[in-house]
Parts: sequence; C-alpha cells; structure tokens
Amino acid sequence: MTNPSLDALKIHRAAPSPPRRGWLYVTAAVLVLLGAGGYAAWRFWPASGIPVHVATAQSDAASAASSLDASGYVIPRRAATLSAKIQGKLVEADLEEGEQVHAGQIVARLDDSNYRAALNTALASQHLAETTLANITPTYERYRKLHDQGAISDDALQTQKSLFDSARMAVDVSRAAVAQAASNENDTVVRAPFAGVVTDKAAQVGEIVAPAAAGGGFTRTGIATIVDMDSLEVDVDVSENYIDRVTPGQKATITLTAYPEWEIPASVIAVIPTADQSKGTVKVRIAIGLKDKRILPQMGARVSFLAEGKALQTPVSHGVLIPAAALQGVGENASVFLIKPDDTVEVRAVTPGAKNGQNIAIRAGLEPGDRVAIDNFEKLTDGAKVAVGE
Repeated sequence: MTNPSLDALKIHRAAPSPPRRGWLYVTAAVLVLLGAGGYAAWRFWPASGIPVHVATAQSDAASAASSLDASGYVIPRRAATLSAKIQGKLVEADLEEGEQVHAGQIVARLDDSNYRAALNTALASQHLAETTLANITPTYERYRKLHDQGAISDDALQTQKSLFDSARMAVDVSRAAVAQAASNENDTVVRAPFAGVVTDKAAQVGEIVAPAAAGGGFTRTGIATIVDMDSLEVDVDVSENYIDRVTPGQKATITLTAYPEWEIPASVIAVIPTADQSKGTVKVRIAIGLKDKRILPQMGARVSFLAEGKALQTPVSHGVLIPAAALQGVGENASVFLIKPDDTVEVRAVTPGAKNGQNIAIRAGLEPGDRVAIDNFEKLTDGAKVAVGE
C-alpha cells in the first residue's frame, strides 16, 4: 500500500532522447567542399597563376654561325708515362710537375750497382778471352805453315785449329755478354722520348720501379707523365644523326669551358670511320688553330662547326644559352615553355646545340632576353597563366 505523501516527493525523469548526429555529417561535407574548392582555385584559377621560376636566354653568338655544335675535351696526341725497362730502386728523379723537358734529357736514374758489377765481370771475361785468342793465333798460323810444307800431319793441324776456333768463339760470347751487361746498365737511365711538359710525377727517390707491378703492391710502374703540348687537339662525339654535316677540313670554332668568351679558330682533322654503338655517336678530331698556354689537356670544350657558304637548315638571327634544365625533349622534338610578356605560357619548338656545363646552346627558336620556365613543367600547358617567382 502506497503512501500518497511519499509519492508526491518523487522526481519524475523523462526517458533520454536519442543523440542527434546529422550536424556532424553536414560539417564534414562542408569542409571537404571547401578544401576541394581551394585546391581547384590554386590549380586552375587563371587569376592566381601557376607558380614557376624562369631564366632569361643569354646571347651566344658562336652558335649563330654554326651548323652543328658538339662537346668534348682537349686531348694530347703525344703523351707518355715514363718507366724503366728493368726493375730497380729509384735513386734520382730530376723532374717536377710543370717542368719543361727536351728530347733525350735524363729524367731519372735507378741504382745500377749490380748492373755495373755485371758489366765489369763481362768486360774482364772479354779481356781474358781476347788475350787467349791473341796467344793462340801465332801458334795456329805457324802450324798452318808447317802443314803446308809437309812438316806436320793433318791431325796435328786439326788439333791446333780446334783450339783456335774455341778461343775465337769464346771472344764472340764474351763480347755478347758485355753488350748485354752494358744494355742493362744503360737501362737504369730513363730519358725523355720527346720534348714536353711533366704533368704528373708518380714515383719518388727510394721507391722500387719496374715495367710491371710486383705482387706486394708497392712497386711503381710509372715514374712520370710527359705531354707534348704542341700535339693538343679536341676530340668530340657527334651524334650519328648529324655526322653528315661534318667533313674533313671544315672550319670550326672552339670555346673552352674555362674561357667561355674566347673563340679559338679550329678545323676538322678527321672523322673517325666508326660509331660508338652504346652512345650512337661518331668521334671527330679537331685541330686547334693556335698555340696558347691557357689551353690545357683534359679541359672541357665546345666545338661549333661552321656552315661552309650555305644557309643553315634552320636560319637564326641569334644563338642563345639557356639552362639545360629548361629544355624538354631532344633533337627535332625539343621545346621549351616560353613565358610571354603577359605571363602566359607558349610551348616553343627549338633547335638545341651543344651543352656547355649547366647551360645548353639554342640555335633556333629563341631570342636573347626571352624568358623560359625552369620548373613546375607538369602543370604547364600552352596558354596557361603563370606567377613568376624570384
């Protein structure tokens, strides 16, 4: 039985209503739409522009007159690493890097004590053999005369002749031994085979040198390297697609990487009649038209082959240099993204030349002062608006 007074004091709670989650889905959808809209505006809105960095084409007059450009290196036709014909300890090395030497000059000596002793022994043996022959010769001549007179038998003459022949043979052997010992002793002296400049000194006094390395690994096989500076030329690899533009005797100009503003007159010596299968190139030898101490072996060089009295296949008013990174494609398919004055993009076909360090020569398609994009290529299209960065 319930008490009405107690029932009046009870607190009556309503049943909890289920949670309302619709606003969460609405908020998430709005955020997704805002993000997508922001990306689309950044990616496609012409007013903002695609961010790119640009480079300005620089004048490169050397490429304007050329029918073809190629890169290579300065190579000496006469260079020799001097070594000894025999093994021995180096006791003298009269040369240093940068020193001029003349043909036949003594540049190093090996310890010749053992070879000198062998030569002295051979000389003594030769003297003994010659003395023996000198003593036996008169006796043999006397026996011959007696035999002619019938005073001695054939056997007696033959015995004396055998002694004479043996003595004469001993002289021949001793002389050959002297010649060999003298040659070995002479081989301890190293001479310059031609006039040139020492470019590397590989061995020092006290080291063992030999024609071939010994098993221990401490034997030097070379003493020094000499280069004939009058034999310098430039070797370049020309794409086999353009090798028909190069002929022996053709005029050219050389630009060294170290001196990009210095144009050196040159001419084609020869086109080597074989191609490099792995690179698809043909080697061409270039004669340097002047001698200058600034031209050094292994320097990088760019050769521009000059058109011989005929118009270029793609006439140009100026050659230019641009960063190699700006070039898209190769050969006839090469192009750049040209940035026009209104900051829109034009895909411009160009004719590339030789690469020179980080730059590449453009022989047709661009003018000095033109701006080209150097990054963000995947976003650039013909007519797109860009925002040029610093």
